[in-house]
Amino acid sequence: MKINRIAVLLTGSMAWMWCAQAETADSLRNEKIQSIDEVVVTGSREVADLRRLPVSVSVIGRERLAESYRPSLLPTLTERVPGLFITGRGVMGYGVSTGSAGSMTMRGVGSSPTTGMLVLIDGHPQYMGLMGHPIADAYRSNLADKVEVVRGPASMIYGSNAMGGVVNIVTRKMHEDAVKTDLQAGYGSYNTLQTELTNRIRAGRFTSVVAGSYDRSDGHRKDMDFEQYGGSARLGYEFSEAWNLAANVQLTHFNAQNPGTVSAPLFDNISHITRGVASAILSNHYDKGSGSLSFFYNWGRHKINDGYSAGQQPLDYRFNSRDRMLGVSWFQNYAFFHGNRITFGFDYQHFGGKAWNRYLNGDPDRVTADKSMDEVAGYVDFRQNLTAWFTLDAGVRIDHHSHAGTEWVPQAGVSFQLPTDAQIKLSASKGFRFPTIREMYMFPPQNPDLRPERLWNYEISFAQRLFGGRLSYGANIFFIDGENLIQTVRVDGRPKNVNTGRIENAGLELQVAWRISPVWSVDVNYSYLHMEYPVLAAPRNKLFVGADFTKGRWSASTGVQYVKGLYISLSPVTEEESFVLWNLSGRVRATRWLSVYVRGENLLAQRYEINAGFPMPKATFIGGVELNF
Repeated sequence: MKINRIAVLLTGSMAWMWCAQAETADSLRNEKIQSIDEVVVTGSREVADLRRLPVSVSVIGRERLAESYRPSLLPTLTERVPGLFITGRGVMGYGVSTGSAGSMTMRGVGSSPTTGMLVLIDGHPQYMGLMGHPIADAYRSNLADKVEVVRGPASMIYGSNAMGGVVNIVTRKMHEDAVKTDLQAGYGSYNTLQTELTNRIRAGRFTSVVAGSYDRSDGHRKDMDFEQYGGSARLGYEFSEAWNLAANVQLTHFNAQNPGTVSAPLFDNISHITRGVASAILSNHYDKGSGSLSFFYNWGRHKINDGYSAGQQPLDYRFNSRDRMLGVSWFQNYAFFHGNRITFGFDYQHFGGKAWNRYLNGDPDRVTADKSMDEVAGYVDFRQNLTAWFTLDAGVRIDHHSHAGTEWVPQAGVSFQLPTDAQIKLSASKGFRFPTIREMYMFPPQNPDLRPERLWNYEISFAQRLFGGRLSYGANIFFIDGENLIQTVRVDGRPKNVNTGRIENAGLELQVAWRISPVWSVDVNYSYLHMEYPVLAAPRNKLFVGADFTKGRWSASTGVQYVKGLYISLSPVTEEESFVLWNLSGRVRATRWLSVYVRGENLLAQRYEINAGFPMPKATFIGGVELNF
């Protein structure tokens, strides 16, 4: 079946739902309905009504992540969040360095490696201290209670790297007094094994969530092995109804092998990566205000054999690095009068590390970089309900980088609540990112005189709920204008990083969610992106059509994703890819404590690439069991 024919059938069958862009991407089963007064924390650092925020936020709930039976939460985000695309290269694992995947773009902003999209865990930034990008294999589904995705710049609240958007992983909690343990184990194509064990406790004011996992796969190509194991723990204590303390630690290690492209294979390109996260948060919640003081520390240890090509000799060294990021974040908001909320915040980060080549013959190490940098910022955000139907929001951030200078970051928006359970939002927001240590000081294109990248995002959106919330739909239209993007060009015959790039993107995001009955629900999202200057991993068209079924002991979820005009290479020649993926998962509860599940992906057996030269696997399957006690 040809891709174009499938696309026509899908588009025609859903044409009656042409205006679709609800504020969440979760499905609409009874327990999953995101009400119009759904609250989120990512758009403003406080628990806030989506209707009153100037930004667009998508929410993926715990049940949606669990029913996908995927170790990584990133493929589910790609399907369910319009405008977001995340690259992949195989059955399991994204890897790092040469041939890695896991690059993220939102509305064509993000780049590869991803330095224009910010990943957070409980509001704390997550990226490699030297390279400045997130490590995709560190973000597992069993970590998350939910994921909140800000579609568009969030630099006013979160600073550098949030110029394209934010993915905030809200870690799991236990919400009722009980002790629950979940064990999941699955096996499938290419000798793929998935296992995870989670224990959750709530006893009065004390809560804990402890999880561990082990996954491995041979991969669908020779020399594409992947292995990962890790664990996490979250402890919390409520001192009173207003004050609580939480501590969180996560550790993961993975071994990834990269076979190179089909036309230029690599040998012995193996990475051994260890990543860790620790944080402590003291928070308060009062009727007139809320806030938190948090400390966080992220670290990494990388050991990489960059491999060699056919006809070459194996490398006589191994790349090594240690990186870190530590910081403190504080915010407090207060309602000084009716309908008012003012938030004051402060952020400090210290990040960097050391990279070196260790020679196998005993020669002295050659240091590639040994740098640290600091970033300090303050911000204020003002939100006022001028009437019952009109809200104004405006804020500004001043952010100082120890090497790249100071940046002012304003944001403003208004929202109108219409009498028919509908809303209209208009916003203008600035996004930026400071250059990374890699771009300024590592490898031949380095340039210590780089300046921050900047862009402006202008957006208007409409959303409405009908039939008591059973049907929701809406649309976003946006325009992005950016400058000073960092590019590698030849200067005096040598490659050099310079601020010469531009971005001009415009697009449309649509979504519909319809709970047909207590048994059936469907949801659709679509995004169109026009790029004046092409960007890797940013498709022009992305459509997802999903359906969910639940009755008694049986449940099933299926979805078809259509991607067209995906740039997989820009140099030396521009290459585009288009494909259709059909995925299906199902579960039957055999007893009160035992369930059996199965998942199939790419059931149409499409031949396609997301990273140029890395063909993706055709149909794959995995089946397993869940124990709940």
